[in-house]
Amino acid sequence: MTTTIKARDLITNAEASLADVFRTIDDTCLSNQHKVLTAFREARVTEEFFAEKTGYAIDDAGREALDSIVANVFNSESACLRMQFVSGTHALACAILGNIGYSEKLLCLTGPPYDSLEEVLGIVGDEPGSLKRLGAVYEEIDLGPYIDSNDEARVATGHAPCTEDLVKLIKPHAPAKIYYIQKSRGYSMSRATYSNQQIRLMVGAVREVQPDAIVMVDNCYGEFVECEEPTVAGADLIAGSMIKNPGGGLCVAGGYVAGKEQNVDNALNRLTAPGLGGHMGHSFGQSRQIFQGLFLAPSVVASSLKGAALTAAVFAELGFKVSPGPFEKRFDIIQSIEFGAREKLINFCKAIQRFSPVNAHVDPEPAHMPGYQDQIIMAGGTFVEGSTIEFSADGPLRLPFAAYVQGGLSYMHVKCAIEGAVSLSLSGELPFA
Repeated sequence: MTTTIKARDLITNAEASLADVFRTIDDTCLSNQHKVLTAFREARVTEEFFAEKTGYAIDDAGREALDSIVANVFNSESACLRMQFVSGTHALACAILGNIGYSEKLLCLTGPPYDSLEEVLGIVGDEPGSLKRLGAVYEEIDLGPYIDSNDEARVATGHAPCTEDLVKLIKPHAPAKIYYIQKSRGYSMSRATYSNQQIRLMVGAVREVQPDAIVMVDNCYGEFVECEEPTVAGADLIAGSMIKNPGGGLCVAGGYVAGKEQNVDNALNRLTAPGLGGHMGHSFGQSRQIFQGLFLAPSVVASSLKGAALTAAVFAELGFKVSPGPFEKRFDIIQSIEFGAREKLINFCKAIQRFSPVNAHVDPEPAHMPGYQDQIIMAGGTFVEGSTIEFSADGPLRLPFAAYVQGGLSYMHVKCAIEGAVSLSLSGELPFA
C-alpha cells in the first residue's frame, strides 16, 4: 500500500466518523450567517461604501457602516474596525492601555496571557508605553481549574451557576480596573479554550466582587465559532484581528474592538490621539474586501473548524496527543498536536508548507519573531502575511514541541494538506509520525 493511499484511507475513515460534528458546525455557521446578513441589511450597505477615501477620511460613510455592522454582529453598544491596527496584539494593547491609568490594576483571570502580550503588559522587558511603564499594576490568577463543567450546563439550561469558588479566588486581588480573560488557548497544551458560557461564569463572579469593573476578553481565534460572542456573555470589551476569523481571508490588515461605547472610544483615543478618536482614518482602498471578508467569515470559520476536527481525528489515529479531541466541542479554530521533539515539529511544519498555495517551494526555518521570547517555526504559505484564518501551522521551539494548526479558507485545502503531510512523513521524506 502506498503512503498516499494509506493517508487517504485515514482521512476517509475520519470523515465518516465526523458526520455529526460537521452537522453541528454547519448549524452554527447558518446561525452566524443569518446574524451577519441581518447586520448588513440594517446598515443599508451600498456600493458607495466601497469608495476609496484619502487624507483624514472625515465622515467616511463606509467606515461608519462597518462599525455599526461589527457592533450589531457582536451585540455591543459600539465597535470600531480599523486598518490602522497592525495586529490583534495592537488592538488588544489599545483596548487595555486606553482604559487603564496610573496605579490601576489589570487582573488576568486565565493565567499567563498569550506570548505577544508579555511586553505590552511589562511581564518581560521594560518597553516604553507598556502597562508597567504606565505605572499600572499587573497580576494574574487562573480560574480555569475551578470552572465546573456542571456550572456551564446549568447556565445553558437557565439555572443560576454556583460562582462561590470563583468569587473567593478573585476577592483577594480586588479591586481592579480591568479583569482580563483570554478565550483561546494560546501556545499552551495544558489549558483549554473557554466557551462563552464559561466566560459568563467568570463575568458573573467579577460582578459579585466589583460590579463597575471592566471585563475584557481577548477574542482572537474565537469569532463565529459559537452562536454568540463574549459580549453577549457580559464582557464590556472584546478585541481581535481582522486577519483571523472575522476578516474571512480577504482583509489584508486590521483589527477590531467592540463593547461599551466609552471603553471603545478610549481604545480609539489610544490608537489615534485624544480628541481624534474614531473620527479619522481611512481604509486604504480596501473597503470592499473588508465588507466582503466580514460577510464570508461565518462560512470560512466553518471550513476551518471542519479542517481542525479532521486534523484531530487523523493525528489521534496516528497516536499523537491532540487537543481538542476530534469529537470535543470547539470554542476557537486552533488544533494543537504534541510532537514531543524539536525535529518532528519542524518536519511537520515543513510538510504543511509544501501544500500551501504560496511559497510551497521553500522550507520554513525557526526564527525569533517580534513579541515572542522563544524561536517560532511557522508554516505560513498564505496570501496575506501572518493570516491565521488561512491554513497554517506554527509553534514555539520549546517543550512539549507542539504545533498549533489553524484556519482553512477551504476545507478541501486542509484535506489536501493533511493527506500530503502524512504521506511525506510515512514515506520518510519528512518524518514526524
